[in-house]
Amino acid sequence: MSMNCSTDCCLLEFNGEADHVHILMALNPKAQPSKLVGNLKTVSSRIIRKEFAEHIQKYYWKPIFWSRTYCLLTVGGAPLSVLKQYIENQAEVE
Repeated sequence: MSMNCSTDCCLLEFNGEADHVHILMALNPKAQPSKLVGNLKTVSSRIIRKEFAEHIQKYYWKPIFWSRTYCLLTVGGAPLSVLKQYIENQAEVE
């Protein structure tokens, strides 16, 4: 797959749940997934806390927004359409 994103990281599919998210990305093989996940959590936490501070203060009183854990799966050979469909259908399954 040739990537045309300037960062060699392309978001292909996203679906958010009440307590987690599913993200399908194409990454440059040199990318460090653990750093990418850490950056996504840090930046998204900062943005969410800033834009929705009044709402989330009712639920989050600690300075921790995301769990430190994550699940990272690599795929090869599966058609992207199948992976995208899986992510899109997560809300219906759970």
